[in-house]
Amino acid sequence: MKGVNGMVSRWLLVGMIMVGLVVPLQALAQTQSPEALVRDNVESLMEDLEGRKDYYANNLGELEALVDRNLDQVADFRYIGASVMGNYFRNATPEQRSRFADVFRQTLIDTYTRGLVTFDYDELRVLDAQQAQRYDDQASVAMEVVANSGQVYPVSYSLRLSNGEWRVVNVIVNGINLGLTFRNQFDQAMRDNNRDYDAVIDGWSPEVGVEELEQGGDA
Repeated sequence: MKGVNGMVSRWLLVGMIMVGLVVPLQALAQTQSPEALVRDNVESLMEDLEGRKDYYANNLGELEALVDRNLDQVADFRYIGASVMGNYFRNATPEQRSRFADVFRQTLIDTYTRGLVTFDYDELRVLDAQQAQRYDDQASVAMEVVANSGQVYPVSYSLRLSNGEWRVVNVIVNGINLGLTFRNQFDQAMRDNNRDYDAVIDGWSPEVGVEELEQGGDA
């Protein structure tokens, strides 16, 4: 069971920030609520993977291309990249800002691609009861990931309305705020590398501790 939980933590729980990458979202975002958007895309993703895990496991390049083609319609990586850089964003050059957003995006593509074909899930479900939106341009959508072991992991997506489209900008998994975790890792990397932006970007490899995610947090 611990091995299954570790797999959930390492692969799905980080990669789920990019859920719903099969359906083209540009048109849907104009007409659907954030909840309906996430729900429809979770269902479409599961339908696309149903019975094809072995195929994709042997054709990772094809699955990665699928992820890559649709990712820009799911997450606002420029916004996420700026948030992860935190206070360091201000002094970064435009080239460094852009390059970090691209590097951050690619690391999650690689992680999620492999996680989609290795994670032993039983169910992904968007909760029927959702909190009301406090702001017109911000929303959160709650769902649960149920592993084959029976372990249930709560997941909350933070979405932002930008240019008329809802985009995912953060994920909280089992009480662990991934955006904040990555920001702290970027800050530590900058300290370890004497604030050398290029060194940090070149060596970027976001990690969330398996035990940390299993124990959960209070975000």
